[in-house]
Order: sequence, then C-alpha cells, then structure tokens
Amino acid sequence: MGTLLGIFAGFIAWFLTRYLLAGLYTVDQNERAVKTIFGRAERLGNQTTLDDPISETLNPEERERYIYPQVRVIPAGGPYFKWPWERVYKVTIATQTLNMAFDPEDPSANDGGSRLNAVTKDQLDTGLTGQIRYRVSERNLYAYLFGVKRPIVHVMGYFISVLRERIANFTAPPPSAEAADNSIASVAGISINDLRKNLSSLNEHMERECASSAARYGIALDASLITGIDPPVDVESALAAINTAHNQVSSDISLAQASADQKIVQSRRAVEIETLNAQAEVEPLRALSEQLSALRASGDNALIAYRRNVRLKLFKEAAQVILEDKQ
Repeated sequence: MGTLLGIFAGFIAWFLTRYLLAGLYTVDQNERAVKTIFGRAERLGNQTTLDDPISETLNPEERERYIYPQVRVIPAGGPYFKWPWERVYKVTIATQTLNMAFDPEDPSANDGGSRLNAVTKDQLDTGLTGQIRYRVSERNLYAYLFGVKRPIVHVMGYFISVLRERIANFTAPPPSAEAADNSIASVAGISINDLRKNLSSLNEHMERECASSAARYGIALDASLITGIDPPVDVESALAAINTAHNQVSSDISLAQASADQKIVQSRRAVEIETLNAQAEVEPLRALSEQLSALRASGDNALIAYRRNVRLKLFKEAAQVILEDKQ
C-alpha cells in the first residue's frame, strides 16, 4: 500500500512539474508572442488584416491575395500559463539592420553579401552598397509566423526587385530654372551621376514602394539607406574625367557669373551716384526759379530790387570791376 501511495505521489509531483510549472512562461520587453491551441492560433473573431489600416498600402489585386486573420498578441510581461496542448511562438519586434546585398538563401551570393549588382538605363553594371532596417510587424504576426515560410527571404527578394527596376528606369528630376539657364546643364544625363546626385530621392522611393511589406509578409521596412553606387572599374576612369571636366567648366562659369554680377552692381552704383549729383545741381536752380517767380508775382519793383542786391553782393566780393563807359 505504501508503495502505491509513493508511486501516486511521484506521479502527481511529475505531473505538476511537467505540465503546471513548465507551463509558466514570460515574454521579454522586445518580444511579442502568439499562442496556438491544438495548432490553431488564437484569433480575434473573424477580423482580418483587411480590417486594419495596414492593408491600405495594398492595391486592389493584392488585397485579394494577402488576407491574414488577426490573432491575439501576448504583450511583454508575465508569467503566463499554457496547457500542454498549447504552444507559444515568441518573436522579437526590435528593429534590426541588414546589408541590402545579403542573400538569406545563399550567403556567398552578391560578393559575399557586400555588393548588389544592378544595370542602369544606359547599360552600366553598377554595384550598390547600403543597409535596410526592418522589424517584425506586431499588427500582422500571423503572416510572419504562419503565412510565409521564410518572411525575410520574400522581403529581401521584393526589395531587390523593386530596387533594380528603379535603377534600370531612373530618370533624374528636371533641373531648376537657374540650372536650366546654365549651359553646363547639357552635361547631365549620365545615369551614374544622376543616381549619385539623387540618392535621397532613391531611398524615399524605396521606402514608399516597400511600405506594403508589412501587409504582405509581416515585416515592416523602417528605412533603406543606399550609401554607394559604383560603376565598373573600366568605366570609373572615364567618369572621373567627365566629372573633372564638368567641375572645371562649372567653376569657370561660376567665376564668370560672379564677375559679371559684380560689374552690374558697380554700374548700378555709379548710375545712382551720378543721378544724385545731377539732382544736387538741379535743386538750387529749382529753388532760385521758385524764388524769382514769387518776387515777380509781388511786383516789378521787387524783382528790380532783388537784382540790385545781387549786383551789390557781387561787387562786394569782386576784387576788380570793369564798367562800360556810356558816352
């Protein structure tokens, strides 16, 4: 009898340890979890990702394909409890950085994940370097855990295909009115130069085009940072010569424009000075004319007296006076 009680007590202890204490779990601060019951994730009724703003980035055709159920997300904290027939899937939602040339299926591809090849519209095989930042979308954990087998593979493939399509069809934005008036604008149009000058707009385009990745694969791209676009080695020297000539001509034009602007400013200043001098000479004559008109209006005697006073003042200041002898 004692042996049976011991076996029963041992079974109870094993059961409590195996299924109760081992059923406790916690979720770290940078993690989220989804629990399945007999292999089926806990869902939020009949809600799908179409009921969430995350699907607004999808076009109508994609909205019919990428429909995932919304699941109950277990937040950070605990301890939580699960039964033996339940399973907990934990994922980190922290932002991660990845080389954009990295191939998850073949790490040796793209020069060991260091350089991504892309062809420009003028048939130059360029090498792209940069990084992407991504994180698991908490609003579409079903797609990340159960909908797509290897989400990062799909995201990287989608990103690279969009990037290569953009590089192959990239056209620089039209120059400003000031640049259009510059004769050196005709030197522009080389794809490598256009891409290098518009890296920020290229990154912004990639962020817009990849905004639907969270609804597609459960991974949100926070940002893409393309840092380098390098042409083939045999083309680099030719591009360097072209850019050097372009910079030299641009410098000469800038110096000529600065000199012309300086001369224009000096000419305007000279005109202003001469205008002021002329006004200074005219003003006393105008004042004298007004004064004589006022004297004449008061009578002929006033004008005669004014002339006599002026003559007396001149005689006073003169050192010698010659008078005509009237005979």
